[in-house]
Amino acid sequence: MRPILLSLCLLPLPALANDGFGGLSATGLTFSQTEDVALETEDLFISPGRIVVSYQFRNLTDADVTGEVIFPLPPVPLGALMQSDFNLPEDRNQEDLVSFTAKVAGRPVATGIDRIAVIEPREEAGRAPALSYDAPGRDVTADLEAWGIPLTLDVDRVAAHLLALSPAERAAVAAAGLAEFYPADPAMEGSTDEAYPRWSIVTRYHWTQTFPAGQPLAIEHGYVNRAPGGIFVWQHPPRDDWSLDLARQYCIDEATSKGIAKRLKQADMDDAVGMALFIDYVLRTANSWAGPIRLFRLTLDKGSERNLVSLCADGIKKTGPTTFVWEKRDFTPKRDLAILLVSPMSN
Repeated sequence: MRPILLSLCLLPLPALANDGFGGLSATGLTFSQTEDVALETEDLFISPGRIVVSYQFRNLTDADVTGEVIFPLPPVPLGALMQSDFNLPEDRNQEDLVSFTAKVAGRPVATGIDRIAVIEPREEAGRAPALSYDAPGRDVTADLEAWGIPLTLDVDRVAAHLLALSPAERAAVAAAGLAEFYPADPAMEGSTDEAYPRWSIVTRYHWTQTFPAGQPLAIEHGYVNRAPGGIFVWQHPPRDDWSLDLARQYCIDEATSKGIAKRLKQADMDDAVGMALFIDYVLRTANSWAGPIRLFRLTLDKGSERNLVSLCADGIKKTGPTTFVWEKRDFTPKRDLAILLVSPMSN
C-alpha cells in the first residue's frame, strides 16, 4: 500500500473596487506528483451558481494507494471582508461556506472540516490563482490559538477580541505581524480604536481515500460557485488599459466585443453597462497525475440566453440555448480557464 496526500482546491481573487465584490476561483482534485494513479477522464461542469467535477481515475499499480483527500477553500482575507463585499454566505460563522459534496463510486462520502490561518504575501497581492494554491502563505494558526483568537470569518467578533487586548498585548500581536491597530482620533467626534487582522482563513474539507490496485475509481465533487464580479462597463472597440487587458485575458474577439456592447447598451448612457462574473478554474493541477488526461470535457452553462460568455478555448461548441462544450483528448493543460460571464442589468 503506497501512501499519498491528495488535495482539492479553490483559489481566491482579490476584492474588487467599490462597485464589485470579491470571490473565489476554483480547481479540482490533485496531489503531489505521482506515477501511480492516472486521470482517465475529467468532466467539468461550470455554471454561474455551481461547479461539479466528475473524474475517473485508475490505479496503474498492483498495490492499493491510500491517502487523505483534502479540499481547501482559498485563503479568504479578513481585512478584505471588513472593507468590501464578498461572495460568501451571510452567516460567516457557518463551517461549510460552499455547500461542498463528494461522492466515490456514486455514493456520498462524509467529509471533515477544519480551518487554518495564513498570512498571505503582501508583495504578491493580486497574484494568479495558481500561486495562491501553491503557496497560500505563512501558517499562523498556532499564533492565533495562543492569543485565544477564534478561527472565524466573523470579522466583528475578531475585531472585538483584538480590541479587548491590553496595550502590551496589542503591541505583541502587531509585532508578530498578526494585526494592525489604530488609536481613536481625539479631534474626531465619535472616533474609536480600530483593529485590522492581517491573516486569511483557509477552510479545508477532507476524507481518507483508497484507490484499489489496478482498478478504476469514480470520484465526483460539487460546490457553490462563489466567483467575484460586479458592475461591468464596456465600450466597443476596447480602448483603455482595463478593457484591453480583459480582451486578452478572456479572448474577447471583435464579434464578442460588439455583442457585449449591443446587449448591454443603456438607452440613456453612452457606455454599455451590465453585471459580470469572473470565473477562474485552475486546470494545471491536473498535471500532477500520471500522464495526460485521456479525455477532458468542459460543459459551460451561461445560465440565461441573454447572458454573454467569453473564454480562451479553441474549438468550443454551442450545444444548447445556454450550454457550450469543449473537449480535449490526451490533454496536458498549459493554462488555466478564465471565463467572463456578462449579464444585462435586467434579465
